[in-house]
Formats: sequence, structure tokens, C-alpha cells
Amino acid sequence: MIQELLPKFQIGDAKALARAISLVENEVDGYEELLQSLPGNLNKPVIGITGPPGAGKSTLVDSLLGSLLGDRIRMSKWYDHPNVFIRSLATRGSLGGLHPKIIEITELMKAAAFDHVIVETVGVGQSEVEIAGLADITVVVVVPEAGDEVQTMKAGLMEIADIFVVNKSDRPDADLFVKNLRLMLAPAYHNRYDEVPVIKTVASQNNGVSELLKEIDHLLKHHHSKEKKYWLLAERAFQLIQRKKMSDIDKEKLKEEIKELSNKNSFQLYSFVKKYM
Repeated sequence: MIQELLPKFQIGDAKALARAISLVENEVDGYEELLQSLPGNLNKPVIGITGPPGAGKSTLVDSLLGSLLGDRIRMSKWYDHPNVFIRSLATRGSLGGLHPKIIEITELMKAAAFDHVIVETVGVGQSEVEIAGLADITVVVVVPEAGDEVQTMKAGLMEIADIFVVNKSDRPDADLFVKNLRLMLAPAYHNRYDEVPVIKTVASQNNGVSELLKEIDHLLKHHHSKEKKYWLLAERAFQLIQRKKMSDIDKEKLKEEIKELSNKNSFQLYSFVKKYM
């Protein structure tokens, strides 16, 4: 039975987790009950990795895994690592570039026996903005040659980036690109709580990745207020409700209700959403 999967993947059963994800992807009868049975207030961080194609996002994720686990092996080997679970998801025609069930799948991952959840997008169009509503920390990865591309995406990137990574920074003009990127970011600082860090990496050589991980940990511990958490939850709840043809729901009201329930330690995402359906 579907309900038997939860206690299994909570203690590290990768096959049970894989099956649960497949059931949610395909909307098999009982999948909503599984989601509603997930524990609430799961505080495991979700790290979003986004940016244009060719920026080296997958290589960066590979290096991040090595830094988290203290184990340098290639991505192809992570599939057999007992402390890593990797799932590739098709966009299934989504305009953004994220799987239409990415919120639900992320919640399953948070309920499993892992400390971090990393979501890498294909980096096309709306996905850069979508990931901001899903991730606690959004890392935007660019390369030194991406000056025009960054300028084109400037408005959206300014709003959603918690950290900029300039990957392949051993290439010519990398320092100049970093300088120009920081100048480009400067006007946006008055709308933010802090400057957006810009970190240089050469992910293929594992250079700069430990500094990136330290910055992610720092932001998770010090700069992400409860107010932002409530907005993230409100964004996820709104998307789920909107998917059920209830687009007249007010997100400000959602946030206040979530805030009140969270303060009482009684917020559970799918039970909350169910009452609006």
C-alpha cells in the first residue's frame, strides 16, 4: 500500500522513495493521502541551482556533493552512494523547466533520510524565477562569457539570486566579469537585506566549492528570516491551490494563516492545502 512507503523511505529505503516519487509523478490513486501524511515543519534546506545552459551547473552539483560528504568521486558514482539519492525529472511540457510536481517531490525528499535537497534546473526562461519559490537558497551560476546573457536576464536574476557563482573562472577576463557583475548588482542592494555574494569557482577542479558551501551555510543560519520562510511556504501553497483551479486565493491571506499555524507548530503543507480544494 502507498501509506506503507513513508516509514520506509524515512529510514533510508531508496527503493521506497523512488516508488513514492513515481506514484506522485503519475498521480496514482492515494498519492494525495501520502502527501498529506508527510510530517509538517520539515526544516531541511532546499538549495536551488540555476542559470543558463553551459554554465557547468551539473559539475558544480557534483563538487558540492563531494564537499558535503567529504568524498571526491564522479557524478556517475553518486548513484550507488548510500548517502545520495539522485532523480532526473522531465519537464513534461512545463513552460518553465521544472517538473510540474517538483513541489510535491521536494517535500518527499525532505521527509526522507537526507540532510540537504539540491534542485538543479535546466536553466531556461521561467525556471530561474520558479526555483526561487521552491528553494531556501537560490544559487545562480554563470560563466565569464555570459555578459550579454546576464544583462538580458538582469531583472529576474536580481530578484531571485541569493548567491552568484561565476564558474569556469580560470577563463580569460573572469576577474573583469566579476567586477562588472558586482557593479550591475549594486543598484539592487537597497531593496535587499544584504549584498549578494559573488563567488568564483572552477567546479571541474573543485576550486571555490568549499567557499560556496560555507556561504550557503552562512545564509541559511543568519540571513533567512522566518518572514521569508512564510513567503516561501505561501508561494508553494499558492501554486498547489492554483493548480486546482482556485486562482482567486489571496497569497497574503495564505501567508498570514501559515504564519499563525507555524507559530502554533501545527502547519502541515498538504493538510493546509486540502481545505482550499
